Amino acid sequence: MPQMAEWAEKAQIGERRVVVTSIHRGYFGCRMTAVAAAVMLPAALALAGCSSVVSGTAVAANSQAGSLHHVAASLSSLLPAPGAFPAPYTAVVLPPPAAAEAAHDLVGIAAGATVTPPSCQPPAQDYSADGTAIIVGTDNSTRSTITIELARVTEPLSQRRDQLRECTKVTVRKNGNTATLRSELTPPPPIDADDTLAVRQTLTSGKAVKPLKQSMLSLVAQVGDVRITATFMTFGSNRPDTATLDQIFTDVVGKVRRS
Repeated sequence: MPQMAEWAEKAQIGERRVVVTSIHRGYFGCRMTAVAAAVMLPAALALAGCSSVVSGTAVAANSQAGSLHHVAASLSSLLPAPGAFPAPYTAVVLPPPAAAEAAHDLVGIAAGATVTPPSCQPPAQDYSADGTAIIVGTDNSTRSTITIELARVTEPLSQRRDQLRECTKVTVRKNGNTATLRSELTPPPPIDADDTLAVRQTLTSGKAVKPLKQSMLSLVAQVGDVRITATFMTFGSNRPDTATLDQIFTDVVGKVRRS
């Protein structure tokens, strides 16, 4: 898994450069560094990502994968524009190679990692431009990000909810290193979608004396075969920017619903 700086450079392709705080990471070896690069998604280690809270009322889910209707619009056309992220966020759309890596961070488990229990391994995902699209907004002052991911799926969101309910504590191992991913489902956001969920996650790695903790709050909705995930991620003690997260999430779900 390349260090974060490497795929930050990939994200510069076709995009303007901005000053952001990036993380050079190896498994359980992270250090903060200010770099001139395109906006990218921070991650605690090449091993995982994390999430946080939310509220609302659940909407009935599709019961069978075969019932998912196809959303014809391309995923890239459904992403919010960079200008939809208010100050102090600076946003950039990630090209496919960087998007694939960021998508792994968002589920908390890196590609090729060993997961215990094995049933907690996230489902397979299409990381091509037709299968995954991601835009990341970064607040350089707090080293926090808001990420919007759109993914083509073949199963209802209820399957992911069931998995998260069973996988409240997961051990993730890769390259001889270990991290603990904890997940807590919270009340789902009330929004016009086929189904929704919200999850708070933390990824803890490193030595017990000075562990590295990554926190995320994710709002998820599904409309047909498109799953929308909005995630606030931070390494510090910053409170989630729920107002911005909710606004962008709501706008994107509406855009997908109208397509």
